[in-house]
Amino acid sequence: MNMSDCTKSNEFAEAAPLFSWDELGAGIMARAQALAAHTEAPGMMTRSFLTPAHHTAAARLAAWMAEAGMSVRRDVVGNVIGRYEGIEPDAPALLTGSHFDTVPNGGIYDGILGILLPIACVARWHAQGRRFAHAIEVIGFAEEEGVRFKATLLGSRAIAGAFDLRVLDHTDAAGVTMRQAIDTAGLGYSCADLGAAAMDPARMLGFLEVHIEQGPVLLDAGLALGIVTGIAGATRMQVEVSGVAGHAGTVPMAGRRDAAMAAAEIALAIEQRCGGVEGLVGTVGQFDVPGGAANVVPGRALFSIDVRAEQDGQREAAVADILAAIDRIAARRGVATQVRQTHEARSVPCAPALCRQLDAALRRAGLPARRLPSGAGHDAMVIAARTDMAMLFVRCGNGGISHNPLETMSAEDAALAARVASDFIEHFQPSGSNDHKEYLA
Repeated sequence: MNMSDCTKSNEFAEAAPLFSWDELGAGIMARAQALAAHTEAPGMMTRSFLTPAHHTAAARLAAWMAEAGMSVRRDVVGNVIGRYEGIEPDAPALLTGSHFDTVPNGGIYDGILGILLPIACVARWHAQGRRFAHAIEVIGFAEEEGVRFKATLLGSRAIAGAFDLRVLDHTDAAGVTMRQAIDTAGLGYSCADLGAAAMDPARMLGFLEVHIEQGPVLLDAGLALGIVTGIAGATRMQVEVSGVAGHAGTVPMAGRRDAAMAAAEIALAIEQRCGGVEGLVGTVGQFDVPGGAANVVPGRALFSIDVRAEQDGQREAAVADILAAIDRIAARRGVATQVRQTHEARSVPCAPALCRQLDAALRRAGLPARRLPSGAGHDAMVIAARTDMAMLFVRCGNGGISHNPLETMSAEDAALAARVASDFIEHFQPSGSNDHKEYLA
């Protein structure tokens, strides 16, 4: 679907030039609902990288950006980038945005909020005839979740010049390589053009990502918004446990080399090590007994480990203790283990100067400036390799649930977030910091 084929929304076009924050909040929510129609699976929110639903969603975002007064382009990986010029043409830009892919059967606000909200803010400025000393670029990152090709943050990695070319050979469930998907996407590029997607750090004044919290902290505190202090580092591992299969009725309990029970004990050890330590979390999200049967002592078990913390030392200490526990449990139970690390990411702090500016925007709105870490990864952590970044969290409902059809938020909170993000951008002062270079991937 071409950009010109997309039906343009009038959710903001018919509003008065000085439309209210409440109208912006309602419009953001309406557009999130409209974008949810672009899904691979009717009745659920599933939109993965460079699928037909992904392309039509991109076209709709591009139409809304153009309607808001921005020039729009798509790059080689399918990022949708809208530029609202400053007072002087070709001025450096303050960047903002988030991702528009989803997990299977996910929610409709994860990522999307961070694109629709700044589009709404730009539409308001455009209606007022207002521009700034800097340009504003709103980026709809094409891929963050890693669903189709088991490689994450593809959109932001391309923008940051940190795209790992090795993932081009990853295949999806149909055997299509990422390389084939990009080359045949109809965007006018091929994988040979990936380097051209990188933005010049000298043209980037900073990056703000507005995102639902995906947790209950703000909800439990009765607060609509929070300032993110940093994005947690993460270590992920896949573990294979090998024991000896046997008859469930004839192998005595004392003589068993049960792979599943060893894996279960390790999982409990992870829970015990990470439980009760503020800022540290440990998860066994996958657990499998291949070829298992009700009447067979398992001879093999597979499981995943995910350990996260905002402080890298805290995470690394927990990982070391977990690996030691795996060795102890395996030796006592007479099983063998193989541990393969699949992911390692350092924590990424938000830029203090931008956090202070967010703090000031919240206080001008009469809101408390609650600070909290992000346990989830975000595009902002990649962009931090090129420029200072900050994140504004918005309260979730339903206990803070996300990556789930029950994910929700309110129009009132969307309006508050739009007000604070607008104020941040209107008062934005580049920090001139080079601290982000430390986090270059």
